[in-house]
Amino acid sequence: MELVSEPLAAAGVVVDDASVQQAGRRRLVRVFVARDVSGLPAEDGSSAVAPLSLDEVAEATRVVSDVLDSSDAMGEAPYTLEVSSPGLDRPLRSRDHFRRNVGRLLTVTRTEGLSPVTGRLLATGADGIRLAGGAPQDAPTDIPWEDVTRATVQVEFSRPDGKDA
Repeated sequence: MELVSEPLAAAGVVVDDASVQQAGRRRLVRVFVARDVSGLPAEDGSSAVAPLSLDEVAEATRVVSDVLDSSDAMGEAPYTLEVSSPGLDRPLRSRDHFRRNVGRLLTVTRTEGLSPVTGRLLATGADGIRLAGGAPQDAPTDIPWEDVTRATVQVEFSRPDGKDA
């Protein structure tokens, strides 16, 4: 991750996760990349962040491939490189993960004793997240960071904002 982080940063992309697994005689190198949100104003936690385009992921793949090929980090053994953005099934673990998913429908599992909440992520902030309830008349729900134990993006085939996936 350290090896490719700086070259990817120039393109506004960050390494979200990386792994190396043995796959027969080869190794499988998986690098998950996401849009860098560290430069967004801290007070703007409610505007949507565009996902990476296929062209941006392709460029990130070229950068990672060039860096790995020009270093001795992978040694002489062959490897297969996969570069992609994290899928919807990956849990949201960091504040940046939440920030990238403003506008999406989430299910948030809260600390023991509190029931899970499903709602549209309206905003992220220093204190926590704000979810819109299931019905338009429901008041938004504020959840402090310390109460969030797990969160996942829900698959939507028809989003209310017209931005169908």
